[in-house]
Amino acid sequence: MSGKRSRNKGYRVERLIVDKHLDVLVDAKRVPLSGAVEGFKGDVLIDIYNDGKPLVAEVKGREDIPVKPIQWLGDHDLLFMKLNRREPYVLLPWKTWEDII
Repeated sequence: MSGKRSRNKGYRVERLIVDKHLDVLVDAKRVPLSGAVEGFKGDVLIDIYNDGKPLVAEVKGREDIPVKPIQWLGDHDLLFMKLNRREPYVLLPWKTWEDII
């Protein structure tokens, strides 16, 4: 994918994530230039508690998602993954996230 097409796809996916949060009345906004500017991290800021301390989210849009974690998740609400010498990771479907927020 060319640079411009890749950038445009990234913008669309980030915008989708922001819009889905706004639909459920959670403040969310894109980071200017998606983290390309020094001092800004991540792609989207999500302020769940409306306290001015947003969660910093990285957003990836890919044609293929690694299949193994999706298979492990199955019909469950959450998947916790622990890598050696790292904090646990959590994978969850949008519906579960929406219910939480």
